[in-house]
Amino acid sequence: MSSILVVAAIDFGTTFSGYAFSFLHDYKKDPLKISANTWTAGVGNLVSLKTSTCVLFDSRQTFNSFGYEAEEKYSNLALDDEHHDWYYFKRFKMMLYNKMGLTREALLEDEKGKKMEAMKVFSSVIGYLKDHMWTTCKSQLSDIQDSDITWVLTVPAIWNDSSKQFMREAAEKVGICANKLIIALEPEAASLYCMHQPIQKNTENSIFGVFKSGAKYMVVDAGGGTIDITVHEVQENGKIKELHKANGGDWGGTKVDESFKSLLADIVGHDVMGAFGSIHKYDFLEFLTDFEVKKRTIYPNLAEKVTFKVPISLLETYRETNPRCNIKTAITSNPKYENKLTWTGDKLRMDAELTKALFDESCKKLVDHLKQLFMHSTVKDVPSILLVGGFAESPMLQMAVKQAFKTKKVIVPQDAGLAVLKGAVLYGREPKTISARVCKYTYGVAMSKIFDSAIHLESKKIICNGVEHCNNLFDIHVRVGQLVKVGEPQVSQSYSVVKPDQTEIDFEIYISNNKDPTYTTEKGCTYLGKLTFNLPDTTKGMGRGAHVHMTFSGTEIVVTAVDKDDPEKVVSTTVDFLG
Repeated sequence: MSSILVVAAIDFGTTFSGYAFSFLHDYKKDPLKISANTWTAGVGNLVSLKTSTCVLFDSRQTFNSFGYEAEEKYSNLALDDEHHDWYYFKRFKMMLYNKMGLTREALLEDEKGKKMEAMKVFSSVIGYLKDHMWTTCKSQLSDIQDSDITWVLTVPAIWNDSSKQFMREAAEKVGICANKLIIALEPEAASLYCMHQPIQKNTENSIFGVFKSGAKYMVVDAGGGTIDITVHEVQENGKIKELHKANGGDWGGTKVDESFKSLLADIVGHDVMGAFGSIHKYDFLEFLTDFEVKKRTIYPNLAEKVTFKVPISLLETYRETNPRCNIKTAITSNPKYENKLTWTGDKLRMDAELTKALFDESCKKLVDHLKQLFMHSTVKDVPSILLVGGFAESPMLQMAVKQAFKTKKVIVPQDAGLAVLKGAVLYGREPKTISARVCKYTYGVAMSKIFDSAIHLESKKIICNGVEHCNNLFDIHVRVGQLVKVGEPQVSQSYSVVKPDQTEIDFEIYISNNKDPTYTTEKGCTYLGKLTFNLPDTTKGMGRGAHVHMTFSGTEIVVTAVDKDDPEKVVSTTVDFLG
């Protein structure tokens, strides 16, 4: 059992973020005794255990506020027409969703298209949540030291290695010590949370039997931006083995908001929506907050019309842009909305079917994806689906999954929206609960070999020191779909210098979606980053090298190296996915 005094987790979400922590003495009595902060939204006095993922910087790019406070402050600046020089970022985490070619210098656009360094934006948010947690924690345990805390940062399992490294470096920038930081994969954290839930046998949502030895289950983590899926099997020792590589897509809850905005744009025109969003910033922000609350009340058995509050300034903007038109005509002239929608003043009344259709895109994409997933031999006999994440609390999403998979047991745990956050705290204490993972890609390094005309392409031939070599070969380390054990290196190799005055050995790391790539230039192969071993002492000339261990089974790739003549001597190693 873990002896860490405090584990603190930060769940940095697309729509909402928060932190939670637990003390060792509480964990020993009850692992689920986890504290989370309560945030209050100024608009509508919404009380929740997460706050809005919004951050505000002043004109000098100095951090001002985060969460509901930033929303409120920016809205008030907009009311006074003083917001133009400020930087306001909302729902920006999706920038890291499988972004290839991500660098430390990457820029992020704010609400008005002004650019700022993404690293600064992300690290400011982590720093704010870290300091907030620290203050809350200190009020409960005054003599706590920095070294007593292990930090856990959650990321989607479908993210690539560059995005994970970006988050790690953003956290290290605000004083979280590298060896005190664990990266947790969101659906795995949720899985741990569900495992610890008390069992109520006779309820529809009971987890009874789901986690018994040999049982298989799927975790669908439906957040605001991404829906992240992993498939697990419980081992005899109670540990968890992954059965299929992490997968999913960008069909989270914000797709519903986008559907609503595009429905309005369909009626008033995209130019009007654009003008409304920039001129009436306060109203626009309030409109989004109102919809966020309203969409939670939409149920599958809804039969009557639904009233949405739409700012009067949107109608005014429409009239200014189209002085000869009237909104009623715009609605009745569109066959999609005739007799299904009325708009009077600040009230938009929508027919039940049209309202429910706002969920169609995200629900359909998820259901279609799950149907494909259940066709895989490793997944087809999985009997249970655990729906977690903020979007999993939507009755529309729950019904879509239950109707599509009537033979499966679909479970939505209590506090589904907090499963990742609280599970991340548990993961910080029990990271070894996950015993094996499935590789999402084929990983390897670029290398050259003596040219063999029988097997190598003529176009890959290069001359090196007067000898013919084959260039761009993909030296495979682990393959996509391969089961890799946690805590064991998958690759152990020795590398030597090729020049007497060489001070480092460099490798280019590549990934591929294919099992057996031959060349790094093939379709499906992507350059991931650079691996460097430092060997500064050149006194031994050519007789130098390193014995290298590479581990691909963790939540991050880990590379360690020792001197090939002295196993006690650690060789400094860097893995850079953001160069």
